[in-house]
Amino acid sequence: MMDKLEDMESFLKNVDNISELVKDLKSSDVEVQQKAIKTADCYIAALDEPCRTKVNKTTINTDPLQPSLDLQNDSPETFMKIMERDAEDRRVRRNEKAKKATEFKDKGNEAYAQKDYETAMKYYSDGLAELRDMQPLYTNRAQAYIKLGRYKEAISDCELALKCNERCIKAYLHMGKANRALKKYKESRNCFQKIVEIDPLMEKMVKEYLDQVNLEEGRENQEMNARQEFDKGEGNGPRVPQLLEKFSRPGQIPLYYSGGLEILAQAVTDCTAQTLFRLNNGFSVISSNDTVRSCLLQETKDPDSQELCASALKLWRVICCGNDENQKMLMTFPLNRQSIVHLITSEHVAVHKECLALLCVYSRMPHGRHLAIDNLNVPMLVKNLMACISKPEQQQQNTAVDILQNFAAENKFCIQLRDVLTNSVIVPFTKLLRNISKTNRHVLASLISAIGCLARDDVICHSLAHDPECWKTFVVAIRQCSACEYKELIYPMLGLIINLSAITSPIIQEHAVSLCNCCLGLLRDSDGGVITRATGVLSTVLPQSPEAVQHVVEGGAIRTMRLILKGTGQTATKYAIKTLTVCTAASQLAREELVKSDKKLSILCHLLASSRDEMVSGNAALCLAHCLELEGIGSTLLGTDIVLLLLRHAAGDAKRTSVQQNAAIALGKLCRSEPRHKNKLRELHGFEILHSCMKLTTWTP
Repeated sequence: MMDKLEDMESFLKNVDNISELVKDLKSSDVEVQQKAIKTADCYIAALDEPCRTKVNKTTINTDPLQPSLDLQNDSPETFMKIMERDAEDRRVRRNEKAKKATEFKDKGNEAYAQKDYETAMKYYSDGLAELRDMQPLYTNRAQAYIKLGRYKEAISDCELALKCNERCIKAYLHMGKANRALKKYKESRNCFQKIVEIDPLMEKMVKEYLDQVNLEEGRENQEMNARQEFDKGEGNGPRVPQLLEKFSRPGQIPLYYSGGLEILAQAVTDCTAQTLFRLNNGFSVISSNDTVRSCLLQETKDPDSQELCASALKLWRVICCGNDENQKMLMTFPLNRQSIVHLITSEHVAVHKECLALLCVYSRMPHGRHLAIDNLNVPMLVKNLMACISKPEQQQQNTAVDILQNFAAENKFCIQLRDVLTNSVIVPFTKLLRNISKTNRHVLASLISAIGCLARDDVICHSLAHDPECWKTFVVAIRQCSACEYKELIYPMLGLIINLSAITSPIIQEHAVSLCNCCLGLLRDSDGGVITRATGVLSTVLPQSPEAVQHVVEGGAIRTMRLILKGTGQTATKYAIKTLTVCTAASQLAREELVKSDKKLSILCHLLASSRDEMVSGNAALCLAHCLELEGIGSTLLGTDIVLLLLRHAAGDAKRTSVQQNAAIALGKLCRSEPRHKNKLRELHGFEILHSCMKLTTWTP
């Protein structure tokens, strides 16, 4: 392999030498030129394809003392033509070799796809025999070497690939994997970190690889420390192998094994004991025990068997808590994976409780969540968690909701729920919301937040937004919570509705009037947070229903929105101005109500002057434009700085072009409503500014 590196370095050096030789041939110094001519024939004889072996198989001039070309009498121009012709010949030969090398690469890729790594490696080697500086062949062969466990050879190929391309990400990726397999953790990290330096957008992927390095290094350190402490005989660790040996005795009654598991759980007090349990095949010992298997599969449900089942789950929890490698090991047994999901719904309180406690261990950290998602039946898991939430035990309800919410943070978890959302989530969720009580209202608040986490997935959000039962239930639940003053439920529910109603849906339109009617009642609530979110629901639902707009306008919403805009809450202001804009766009009555309560539209002018939120200022300008359609409104604004305010937004550098467009539209309507505003616009050179800044907006003063 060192020969290959030397070949490539020799090739690059020859390129530099030829470049210097050509310069010397063109030199005006006769002595320099003659010296170049004398050495040229030697270079022509020695040059071969890049990265070839040191053995010269093609000899142009077999006798250096008798040059085949009279370079001493030929001119530099003649030599240059010879060099150009030689270069063209080389280019043709290289293209032919590149074609053959590519064919070998494609055959290697096909073999690799069939998991025939030995054949793939041979094809890649054949390709490199044709073309030594083809970088993909090195990285592909390195990948095949890794599959074959030939890690040192993989690293050598990656180094050769980096000779061809020093920014080759695949080379660093495979070299990082190979070093990790060789337990060279520092070198592995350096390779993965180099990828981020080359392409910062790959940081997320690199983090996953670095996490794997950390896990493997941590496992190795754990096992080394555990063996050392075992040899010293310190702590409870040394007891673990002895207890496992006693537990492995066949044919004992359930109480014998149950007691053994309890003693084991008490002995596992630290990482050393957890590691010794794994190193002494503890998982296999327990999972292969016929009596334990029968209990975990619920083949027998007598009290002693149920106690044994609970003891096994408890031991798994103790063994896996804070130990990533043990969590991984537990999931390698099909029996464990199956029982963890099904025992959630056990009627035996201790079994049910211990199963949830074990799942809680997995749900706390990303590594554990990924293991569970990759190995468990996720749809069944969620369905059983929802069933658990429906049970009366409050502690178990809260644990089940916490598990669901933790898992909902993972994209892969949400993806696996997309096709089964109705049966696994929506049906039990709506059933619970229709049966709110004092005993379950606290857990339902957390459940609504968990459903909100699931709704971050676009497909799940779309499904919820188009589900009729969801919207019927929301209306029923809001009315019940309003009557019973369950504000801890109203607040998260309104937040979920705001997110879902951002999607246009005929189902939302169908229930818009009822939903907005509920929100009108909530606008009179004493809790500012509830008022803000009720306004948020109006701002997202009203654009989907003209009937709902008319309903809320007649219900006095315009005056309430104006009062909200006098406050200082940024979120409330954003929702309220959008609601006003939607209402004034669709309703003559809304425009009249707003002008009646604020003749000079001072609240809109204030937002245009003070708000730094482009959405707020853009909606304020549009709402003003709607009101200017009323007769005489332009005259009431004479003497104000409205022209200047609108011109600033129309000619500003807002990131949202709609802000500029809305301001320009409002200016146009202002000048039509009251022509005297044109004079102010001229004073401010407004026409010139608008014509230069509003090329994409049509407006007429």
